[in-house]
Amino acid sequence: MIMDAPSYEETIAMIKDKFGGKVTFKESTKKNVKAINEKRRIYMSTDRETIYDLCKFIHDELNYEQATSVCAVDYIDTVQVVYHITNYLTGIMVEITVDLPDGDLHVPSVTPIWEGANFHERETYELFGVIFDGHPKLERLLTPTSYEFYPFRKSYKLRGQE
Repeated sequence: MIMDAPSYEETIAMIKDKFGGKVTFKESTKKNVKAINEKRRIYMSTDRETIYDLCKFIHDELNYEQATSVCAVDYIDTVQVVYHITNYLTGIMVEITVDLPDGDLHVPSVTPIWEGANFHERETYELFGVIFDGHPKLERLLTPTSYEFYPFRKSYKLRGQE
């Protein structure tokens, strides 16, 4: 059943029903934001094996129309890919995180689901080295193709910082 405008509770319930323990729901850690966004932002995490199917479900069944952003955070031993997905009818945003081990930065591309994720994934690849498997054109946007490093990684040292 496709829902045009699932509520906060319906969104969580349908994801739990479909994915069970493969998706973990979290609460905001920001004290002042919780009251403002109490029913407008859903925080969850999953693994790389589930992310594509979860996003496809969110798009096709729950009518989340836009991948507002796809970015990464480098935690040295892991890189976390963060997806912000929006349903404009309800104003609800879903934030999904996927942790990748430092030595294996592969995750499925969501560009086939939301074409707007294309440049977000390319930028994340360019700056952090995350490889989005199945991306239609995963190449650098801003930095020279000769770069053999990823400038937003914590392992990247600026000149003079060795």
